[in-house]
This record gives sequence, structure tokens and C-alpha cells, in this order.
Amino acid sequence: MTHTNPLLKKSELRFGAVPFDCIRVSDYEEAITEGIRLHQLEVEAIAGSDDAPTFENTIAALDRSGKILSGAMMTLGNLEAALGDEELMEIMVRVTPLYSEHCTGILLNERLWDRVRIVYDARTARTDLSPEALRLIEETFRSFSESGAELRGESRERFRKLTSELSDLSVRFSQNVTNDMKNPQRCLWLRKEDLVGLPDSIREAAREAAREALEAEGKTDDGEQYLISMYMPSYVPFMKYAERRDLREKLYRLYNSRNSSGQYDNTQILKDIANIRLEIARLMGKSNFAEYHLSGTMAANVEGVMRLLENLRENYSSPMKKELCEVEDYAKKTEGDGFVLMPWDYSYWSEKLRNEKYAFSDEDMKPYFELTSTIEGVFGLATKLYGYTFRENRDIPVYHADVRAYEVIEDDQVLGILYADFFYRAGKSPGAWMTEFRSETKDDSGNRELPLISIVMNFSKPVGDRPVLLTPGEVRTFLHEFGHALHGLSSQAEFASLSGTNVYHDFVELFSQFNENYLTEKGFLDGFARHYETGEKMPDSLIAGFVRAGQYGAAYSCMRQLGFGYLDMAYHTIEEPIRASYDIQCFERDAQEKVKCFDSVAGCLTSPSFGHIFSGGYAAGYYGYKWSEVLDADAFSAFKENGIFDRATALRFKKMLQSGGTVDPMRLYLEFRGKEPSVDALLQRDGII
Repeated sequence: MTHTNPLLKKSELRFGAVPFDCIRVSDYEEAITEGIRLHQLEVEAIAGSDDAPTFENTIAALDRSGKILSGAMMTLGNLEAALGDEELMEIMVRVTPLYSEHCTGILLNERLWDRVRIVYDARTARTDLSPEALRLIEETFRSFSESGAELRGESRERFRKLTSELSDLSVRFSQNVTNDMKNPQRCLWLRKEDLVGLPDSIREAAREAAREALEAEGKTDDGEQYLISMYMPSYVPFMKYAERRDLREKLYRLYNSRNSSGQYDNTQILKDIANIRLEIARLMGKSNFAEYHLSGTMAANVEGVMRLLENLRENYSSPMKKELCEVEDYAKKTEGDGFVLMPWDYSYWSEKLRNEKYAFSDEDMKPYFELTSTIEGVFGLATKLYGYTFRENRDIPVYHADVRAYEVIEDDQVLGILYADFFYRAGKSPGAWMTEFRSETKDDSGNRELPLISIVMNFSKPVGDRPVLLTPGEVRTFLHEFGHALHGLSSQAEFASLSGTNVYHDFVELFSQFNENYLTEKGFLDGFARHYETGEKMPDSLIAGFVRAGQYGAAYSCMRQLGFGYLDMAYHTIEEPIRASYDIQCFERDAQEKVKCFDSVAGCLTSPSFGHIFSGGYAAGYYGYKWSEVLDADAFSAFKENGIFDRATALRFKKMLQSGGTVDPMRLYLEFRGKEPSVDALLQRDGII
């Protein structure tokens, strides 16, 4: 039978859902190759038009072009990360340079740029254009300008070549991170006696992981082996609870030496990425990449970023040192006066001290965070705030049996589709993320095309008949990614380029981090957090302990995040290329000296696996997490003033969710809050003031 590639036509499924059950692996490359050809024809028709350039025939037409290509690329990109399929990874390696070259070619198309510039110059003469249309004109002009459209001759061709190389290097960097995470040499194979201190649930998960790994390799399972991996559901609890210090150190060194040697070494790749970004910046007349990249952000420039980082460093540095001294002094009571706190000791001893000070442990909360009830609780937050409801639809095709698809409903109308992929599986990229298979937009007739949004996590799978119980940290991750999902689902934009999460990158984390505030609110927890065996609500004393413990270690956590921010800015404010022989350990030590929590450990590096800045879109932008944390604390203080579920406040916040990139983010925030954000709410929340 003849197979028709479903990615090459508009979905005929209800809601325009992706027909995952009909897609073959080979379809992706064909769809992307053909999608590029079709998009080129669309772009050439726009650029070569004999009609005078207008918003409608140039800016809007460009925004609505390339739908087959964008749909295929978004689907491939998410599935490559979520499935870890080697064929998909190989396809991604092949198509990414083609896609990058195609996108660069559009932005460097001189005839198209001339038309964009004409529309931009005449924008104020059009009195019939909507504010969103004017915003799209301005953002399209900025995108072309910052992407080399004004370059000429050799500079233009060099820019084209560099962007292609950069795209290829970013993919290689990302895939190396994924592959080294599942590298068998980066696991601890242990026996039962090595697991002293670990909760039963973690031991059982380690036993199940060993059984699955041995079965996959066709090896005999003697029932006595346990597997601890680099993935967060395995790594984090081991570092927090394992009594064997030598094993904690071994696991720490394995984790923090990822991608720094061997088959998946990223050290030269990251240098090449940083150097190419510097050269691109110089072509654009800037002294460094951060100066070039920050023009379209709330921070605006390097000085704005460093002002934030320095402000937080000054407020959190002394409290962090005090916290570390307290943890070390506590450990010495057991280990002796000669004990020196090391990075692999912090989680273990700080957890013990926290338990002693607050009679609280993350494990005490897990029985109240059974996955099904937690899903209801997290989704219910959107119901209370925005009136959204969620209905699982098992007729919608999904890309893996673990994935659940939900209709998101507002006022009896489907707002969008949410795909939720909760569980860890071999090969899946680490961490958690939100992405989309299609962004919200309106077609030429003004009909809304529903957003298809995905959230992906790495929770442990159920073992036997035991339910899935989440740690508070995992619930926080769920709330975080769900906040991103709501941003995509709530969008009411007309144009895809301004839809949903297509906002300034230092604004996008506001909505995810805002959600995290509810994890310490009794009014929220009472709605769903019930013991999975008894059905009892989470005790007030446990919630109070959790709230008190929430400020514990806040300074250490902040300084650790600042370390990532300073490192990011160090790579992207270089004004001379990094030499191939330069020692990355020295680079990291110098970059993070002012905010270091511990002295650097030989062989342990952050940069080679720092996907956020080398392959994840956060180059010169990692500060955005702290920037958004200032925003989210300030925003939540409005709810604290008026009630955490206050509908009037929620409606003002919802307007920001719906607006996407159609309005300048600071203007949106001022409309919501009535004043500019301040760090005071964050300092108060963290117990610093």
C-alpha cells in the first residue's frame, strides 16, 4: 500500500492533533526536506511580488508561511529528546544544518529585507493597523536586522556560514549530553549493603532499574544488584540520603565529569560555540555576544544583567557562607573536628540538619503527593485561577504509551491540547521541559488554530503495585512546566511569531516560576494533598514545617544559580577567542570566583554539560531565571495581598498569559502590578530580610 506522509499535509484529526500513530521515522526527513522547498517557494513569492510592500502581503504573509516545515521540525525536535531514538537523533544531525541554512537564507534575502524595511519605515502612516500588527512589524524588522540582513558581501556570506556551523555544533553538544547521561560507565552498580540510608522507595526503584538494564543486555539477574544512574530521580535522592560518603563522592565525580572526555567530550565543541558567537557579534558591530544578544530583552544590555547578578550576590553572599558553616559544624558533631564539608556532602548533611531543625523531610511529604491526585491538584490550580478544566482524551494519538493527552477547556470550548509525558525511560533526555507541536495562531479567515502543547518530565515509574509518589521537588518541577504550558495554551495572539512563549527570554520564566509559589500554600495543598493510604489531608504541622524549611538553604541555592549566571556571562562577554589549549577548569574557576560555594574539584566541570547555554537557547540568558524569580515573587505578592485565588488578580495575570509577545513585557507587567518589580519580595520570601 502507498504510504502518504502525514507530516506533509494538514492534520485531519479532531483539533488538528498530530497523527503520531501514522508517522514513520523516515517521514521526518522527507517532510523537512520538502517543507524547506515549499517554504522557499512561499518566501520567493513574497520577496518577488510586483505589488508594493504592505503589512498584509509581506509581514503577515511571512509569519503565516512555512507551516509544514515548522510542524515537522517541532515534532522531530521534541520526539528526539523525549524518546532518545538513535534514528531520530541521526535524522536531526542531518536536517539541522539544512534547516539552519534555510532560516538564515530567509533572513539574508535582500529582496525580502527591502520589503520588510519599507513596511517598517511606513508603519506609522497606517492608521488601520492593530497594536499587534505594529508589534509584529517591529519585531520582524528587529529579527532581520539582528540576523545580518544589513550585512553585505563577504560579511554576509561569513554570517551565513557561521550560523550553519553554530547550529550543527549545538545539536552535537546536545546529543553528547543525552548520550553520556545514558552511558553505562556513568552508573553505580551496587549491592543492598551499599544503600544504607536510602528510603525504601528509592531502593526499590534502583532494584527495578538494575533488573530492566540486565534484561535489556541479556544478562542474568541474581536479584541482588541495584543501579544508580545520572538521572535526577536516581541521582538526587542518593546524594541526599546515602550514608556512604565514598559512594556519594564517586557518584558526584561521575555526574560532574560528564562530557569532559572520551566519546562524548564537549570541551572543544563549547569553545567553538563560544568563539563562533563572538565572531557573529563582531560581524554585527558588537564587542561581544552578550552585547549583541541582549538588545531584545527586559535587561536590555550587559550592564542590566550584571546589575541584577551583583545585587543578588551582595544580598545572598553572607547568608550563604553562614549556611555552609552551620552545615559543616553540624556534620563535625558526627564526623569529628577534622571534617571538611565537600560538594558531595552538602545535600546529605543539610538534609539531616533541616530534619533536626524543622522535624521535616521530603520523604514525609511523598505519601501525600500520589501522582494521580497531584495531577488533579496541579491542573486544578488553573481551574481556580483561570477557569480551565482538563479532560483526558484517549482517542488522541500519542507518541509513546506513557503519554496522556488532555483537552483543555474554557467556557465549554476547547482551548488547546496538552500532552503530558511523566515518566523516565532509557534514552530520554534528562530534566523536564515544555514544548509545542503547534503554537496558537489564527488563520487567514480569523479562525483560531488550537495550540498543541507538551510537558515532559522524568518521574520514576511505578514499581509493581506501588503508586507513584512524588517528592516536593518533583511537584515543583511539575508546577513549573505546567506554568509554561499555560502560557502556550492561554495565548490569544493572531500571529505565530508573537504567540504563547514567543516572548523576551527573560520574561518567559515568570509564568513557570510563579506557579511554584503555590507549593508552600496550605490553601492549595488542602485541595489535593492526601495520604495515598489513609486519605487524610496533609497535616498542618507538616505544611508549616515545609514552609519553614523552604527558606533553609535559600542563600546557597541562589548563589549556586548565580554561579551558572556568571559562567554564562563569562562565555558570552569574551572579546578574544578561547584558545583550543585553554583549560576550561581555570575558565570556570575565574568566572565563578565571586559566587563560589565550594572550591572547584579537579576533573569536575559544569560547562561541558551546560546544555541551557550551549544548545538550549539560553546563551547570555541564564540570568533570566533569577530575573524571572524577582518578577514571580513580586507578582505573587499581589496574590498574597488579595488572596491566593483572587479572581480579579488572576484575571489581570491571565492577560499577561494571553498576550504572548504582542505587548512589551514591562508594559504588561506594569498593567498587572501597577508598579515596577522589586527584589524585596524575593528577599522576604527567602528570609534574607
